[in-house]
Amino acid sequence: QVQLVESGGGSVQSGGSLRLSCAASGNMFSYYYMGWFRQAPGKEREGVAAIDNDGRTRYADFVEGRFTISQDNAKNTMYLQMNSLNPEDTAMYYCALNTGVLSDRWLLSYRWSNWGQGTQVTVSS
Repeated sequence: QVQLVESGGGSVQSGGSLRLSCAASGNMFSYYYMGWFRQAPGKEREGVAAIDNDGRTRYADFVEGRFTISQDNAKNTMYLQMNSLNPEDTAMYYCALNTGVLSDRWLLSYRWSNWGQGTQVTVSS
């Protein structure tokens, strides 16, 4: 059982920045990858970014260089630095963790086995 706890959400104005954190604990396998997903009201959950143990990263196309995913392996903590936020980024942001190798199918939310409770990000114009 893996526990994931997100923090760092909040309300910002368009153009602002936020840094999300996800602390992982519990029975973690030696090789895993982590990611961020988001879900806006009335929309499907979509992948934002992912990172594996070796620091390899993946980003959704809509990120367009505005977000940076990183991790501190010693603390089992993952981060998402979000800059140049716009109202379309408003959503609940979820942390996720999966065992195995990070692949191009990371965007498929059903493939992830562990999820946090989410942290709300609201961007006003």
